[in-house]
Amino acid sequence: MSIRIVKHGIADSFQDHGRYGFQHLGINPNGVMDSSATQTANLLVGNNLNAAVIEFHFPASVVLFKQQALIAICGADFNAMVNDIAVPINTPVIIEKNCVLQFKKPIAGSRAYLAVHDGFDLPLWLNSYSTNSKAVAGGFKGRNLMKHDEINFRSVQNYSAALKQKDCEILSWQASTKDFYADKNMIRIVEGSEYDWLNDDAKKIFRSSSFIISNQSDRMGYRLNGENLSLKNTGQLISSGVTKGTIQLLPNGQMIILMADHQTTGGYPKIAHVISADISKLAQLNPNEKIQFNIIQQQEAENILFDQYQKIIQLQNACNFHLKSFFEKYDLH
Repeated sequence: MSIRIVKHGIADSFQDHGRYGFQHLGINPNGVMDSSATQTANLLVGNNLNAAVIEFHFPASVVLFKQQALIAICGADFNAMVNDIAVPINTPVIIEKNCVLQFKKPIAGSRAYLAVHDGFDLPLWLNSYSTNSKAVAGGFKGRNLMKHDEINFRSVQNYSAALKQKDCEILSWQASTKDFYADKNMIRIVEGSEYDWLNDDAKKIFRSSSFIISNQSDRMGYRLNGENLSLKNTGQLISSGVTKGTIQLLPNGQMIILMADHQTTGGYPKIAHVISADISKLAQLNPNEKIQFNIIQQQEAENILFDQYQKIIQLQNACNFHLKSFFEKYDLH
């Protein structure tokens, strides 16, 4: 074994970028909530961007490393500690075997992600490592992580020369992720197919008011509390496909934003969609935080996503340069 869960968190699981191509069979895509953090964690340890990671919520699992490992923690800052040593987010860290990683307190964000060099040894289910708890498949035994779970790494390295008999070694480079979460409470959206079903007053409220993320929010969807929105068209909808980021208007006049564990179809009006580039910052917001919407055009949304992808590639190239030098210095691979 490579790691053991010595204390389980509230809802920690293995995820990658999701299971796509099977929604017509009623299988929801799952996957990470924050893809920017996941990609950053993976590139910091030299993995492909879609490698499986552990998604932590607070209070998070306590993890015992039975093997030395090169890791990175990205996304939320939960005050990570290796034994009694504080380790930063967005930074590669080497951990000595028999050391414990734990998260002491939530400082910022909602979800943290752990990547290890060369990934975890997990079975593929329908082309993905993501946990689907409803189907009890994917990830580790198709469920959230529990106490005493033991998971292997795909490969094991000897980092003793770099560790120098310490519990951990924090490496010298760090990824800047501020661009991914800028202006975090302003969420950009594009109009949905039923946006024009809203009456004029509802459109004004939607564009100018703040909405509060409800305590009923989870990986399936973020429920919002705010002024009720009314429709001028009260016709019935046939259920149709939905995706992560779809904003549906519920019968009570409140909204829900569908997230990673969303259902495959929905029959409520789809009034808007969160742009792909802003889903990561939405995923790091906590219940009771406020958001506002900024409607943009489809082409602008595509341009923003392309710019974000370019930043990831630049970050990957920089990390690969540092990792190559590090591996050569200590004769690793």
